Amino acid sequence: MIITLTTDFGSTDTYAAQMKGVILGIAPDAQIVDVTHQVRPHDVVDGAFLLAQAVPAFPRGSVHVAVVDPGVGGAREPVIVETDDYFLVGPNNGLLSLAAPLYVGAYRIENPEFRRPRSSATFEGRDVFAPAAARLLMGARAFDAGPEVERLEPVEWHEPLGDAGQVVHIDRFGNLVTNFRAEHVAGARSLVVGTLEAPLGRTYSDVGAGAPIAYVGSSGLVEIAMREASAAVWTAAQRGTPVLVKR
Repeated sequence: MIITLTTDFGSTDTYAAQMKGVILGIAPDAQIVDVTHQVRPHDVVDGAFLLAQAVPAFPRGSVHVAVVDPGVGGAREPVIVETDDYFLVGPNNGLLSLAAPLYVGAYRIENPEFRRPRSSATFEGRDVFAPAAARLLMGARAFDAGPEVERLEPVEWHEPLGDAGQVVHIDRFGNLVTNFRAEHVAGARSLVVGTLEAPLGRTYSDVGAGAPIAYVGSSGLVEIAMREASAAVWTAAQRGTPVLVKR
């Protein structure tokens, strides 16, 4: 009985704790796992990426709640997305799309049994998404939440164009995660971002301290790092910074 939480709430305020309290009030035996509450504020793309990386590591049947919602209370739909292996709960603003490239159905959360009796327009994480996730954990069916939505909104994602790709995420070590996968760099010598050229290798120990290296990371995407240093600081790269494959 696992519910995960991915948000941009941070750790200073009580928002995440309030969501947990609502979940436990409905499903006392729930195991709640914090994926992260450090998504960059309002950054739906970053949240979608992190959620998609985490979801496959959890057991079948887990319920994943994600809240990065700059349009909270507005026209975007609060939804439950059912896949063959897990459920996603959150706003239909692109946040859930990378974690559900294929899904059984997506349903708007309208049924009062899936919501708190009194809902705040600015905190649907607590008043809609948390109770909906808990109800799923207690055996409710996703389609009982409400009508099926016409479309799960996509998030911005660019595939490489030949040998031209880009940075899609920067982790806390300053490693640059790119949109290249192993097949995109087969037979290549290195990756280039700005003035930094990183030879392709297997792992950090292939090079000395401070040296650059490119490798297929744990996500299946190719990363550019500097051993015991920050490639992000060295290159001043950001999400969207161009990356080139050198052959």
